[in-house]
Amino acid sequence: MGVSIAEDEDKTSATSSGLSIRDIISSEKSLLTDCTGPCSSSSSSSSNIHCVLICSSMGVSIAEESLEENSAEACEGENSAEACEGDELDENDTEPIEGSDILSTSQGPGALVPSPLQRYLLIINLKDGQNLVIRDKRSGTSDPYVKFKLDGKQIYKSKTVHKNLNPRWNESFSYPLRDRDQLVEVRVYDKNLTSDEFMGSSTISLRNLELQKTQELELHLTDPKGKEFGLGVIRVDVCLMFRDATIKRGPRFRPKKNKQNQNYSPRPVEAPKNQTKNQMWTGVLHITLVEGQDLPQCGQGDIYVRFRLGDQKYKSKNLCIQANPQWREQFEFNQFEDIQEPLQVEVFSKRGRKAEESWGTCEVDVSRLPLNERQLYTHVLDPGKGKLVFLVTQRPCWGVSITDTDKATLGIPDTVIEKFSLRNSHKCLREVGFLQVSVLKANDLPATDINGKSNPFCVIQLGNCKLQTHTVSKTINPEWNKTFTLPVKDIHEVLELTVLDENGDRSPNFLGKVAIPLLTVQNSQQVCLFLKKEDLGRPSKGTITLVLDVVYNQVRAGIRTFQPKETKLIEENLKFNKKVLARNIYRVRKISTAVLYTLQYIKSCFQWESTQRSLIAFLIFLVSVWHWELFMLPLFLLLLIGWNYILLRSEKFSSTQDLVNMPMGDDDEEDEKESGKKGLMDKIHMVQEVVLAVQNVLEEIANIGERIKNIFNWSVPFMSCLACLVLFVAATMLYFIPLRYIVLAWGINKFTKKLRNPYAIDSNELLDFLQRVPSDIQKVQYSALRASTGPIQPRKRK
Repeated sequence: MGVSIAEDEDKTSATSSGLSIRDIISSEKSLLTDCTGPCSSSSSSSSNIHCVLICSSMGVSIAEESLEENSAEACEGENSAEACEGDELDENDTEPIEGSDILSTSQGPGALVPSPLQRYLLIINLKDGQNLVIRDKRSGTSDPYVKFKLDGKQIYKSKTVHKNLNPRWNESFSYPLRDRDQLVEVRVYDKNLTSDEFMGSSTISLRNLELQKTQELELHLTDPKGKEFGLGVIRVDVCLMFRDATIKRGPRFRPKKNKQNQNYSPRPVEAPKNQTKNQMWTGVLHITLVEGQDLPQCGQGDIYVRFRLGDQKYKSKNLCIQANPQWREQFEFNQFEDIQEPLQVEVFSKRGRKAEESWGTCEVDVSRLPLNERQLYTHVLDPGKGKLVFLVTQRPCWGVSITDTDKATLGIPDTVIEKFSLRNSHKCLREVGFLQVSVLKANDLPATDINGKSNPFCVIQLGNCKLQTHTVSKTINPEWNKTFTLPVKDIHEVLELTVLDENGDRSPNFLGKVAIPLLTVQNSQQVCLFLKKEDLGRPSKGTITLVLDVVYNQVRAGIRTFQPKETKLIEENLKFNKKVLARNIYRVRKISTAVLYTLQYIKSCFQWESTQRSLIAFLIFLVSVWHWELFMLPLFLLLLIGWNYILLRSEKFSSTQDLVNMPMGDDDEEDEKESGKKGLMDKIHMVQEVVLAVQNVLEEIANIGERIKNIFNWSVPFMSCLACLVLFVAATMLYFIPLRYIVLAWGINKFTKKLRNPYAIDSNELLDFLQRVPSDIQKVQYSALRASTGPIQPRKRK
């Protein structure tokens, strides 16, 4: 007989939500290097303590008396986890606040004793349970969840794992402590609709824990009343460390000066021999930014989150400051063998043009993450700043390689083709395809040196993945002969090849660029393309010779089309450009003109301007209304796409006829010049923001209109075929299934989506589909300028 939770609960138990972990235990190198720094633990064999709280006093002087008051308040109430701590000093921020003692080392370097002002931080990683007791007699299982209590007060509650006696939680949290003479009570319950049943409990003695060291514990569950035995085991990783609130700390993400071609800077390498090895990744870190909790609502402004792993950076979208902002964003970082840096996370707020303010920082040791297991993190930010919730999953990666072209086998191997065949469509839906790029040579590149030569190398980028060739010195006709292979996550991605000139310690000089959509690749054919300017709008000097091969699974590619598109890690800084604004106005005007023309055509039928046309329209109207069914709408759109395909095949219609007069614009140097008068810039700042917003809105409207048009005119045959398939399926479903049942199924899916997956990413399948279709601007940018593969004849001087 299970004990009811109502009998076991303390009357004073708080309904506090799960607190969180903030940062990684500092590395062994910083141990005892400075008495002003916090102590650091040596590397532990335990593998799942990933984070340690890092909150700073943000450079604000705090007197000893106020600190003692805060230390007394730190363990009171459910917000006790918001006390201040510091860790891992920056080089320029190592001075302690006046009148505070950080660590006492009078007993020698081996005896680190916390000062009276220093408190502790308890970090617990709840891993899994084994052989738990059965509480659901009918199903022979249980729905376990775990509560952690300190002095009778709940400090964390895990999620419920349904129908499992060996559950895996993978949840981490932290809690600040004032002293070590306490016991943490761990209680396991079975979730029921009415009252939850007790499944066993255990305790963790903080006095017996070794400071600054992660320990893996197996907690054998028992019944305090002695009614049951052998209730199972709960496995946790526990670490008790020092926490200091008296250290000044600057922001982790310091602003950097903008440099030209900063996005093209290659990853640093130690030697040319290691260049190939160091730029290949072996794993992928999938990160989902979920939400913020209990954030302060302090006036107007924006809040956003920055992630960093080595050289890879991601900035979330800006949300208005609110108590529980919902980001629901997901992205991926590549993991490199030679870089063992932690994942850095920092929350920022910004009000107007004022400097950004850090609300809290944390780090995640990605080297300790288990493969293919989702880890939930709930991090407490700085005092009074709330919590941040995000998910991290480590996945292996395959298919990344760099070889010499003469050693590589041209074409896709048979094993890879079999992997992406239609009969294997049900296996690993995340792997869409495989790309092989052979970068052979470039000719007639621009000269950047005084001697009329350059030091060119080529950067290959597919989505957020980058690889590069070696540098060929002092030539404008380099021959690289390198073959790169990359996994394809989305068949609608665009392969970008950028030729740069190595410039020593400075940023590389831009020489040329080409963009090739994967759906336009013709396998095993050598192509010679003219390079373009950086904006891909105008041709540049020089050509590049390539051999491309791509293979993909059509079913997986079709499913991926209706999922959110991968976000670029480094977003370009948008600037107001009057030519871009004029171009967007032109594009919107063209779309609106077409809509107005259609409306005038319909109006002319009502006006009987042409008797024959109006009579036919009237008969169609009567028949359609009399026999109308909803399936006729997608069927009509299907016939319209098919009619345009017939016109396209009969050469009476061209999918590129609208691109002839498309203005791309030139570089406008005057738009990039900054005004010398700062006061004037302050006055026009708000006006510029409004104009920039209008410019972006016009661009989005034009993109949507052009993408819809390009579906119907077969600009991308794969997308048009996929649209035909979806419309045919929709028409068939609406013909055989009453609309009320379809609407009911849609509503049930929407209402239960959050219950089935609390961390689901909001998506709109229609918009996700349209984002894969190129706009007219992108069609111009991705259009290939083919050059002759024969020898280039020298130009005659006049």
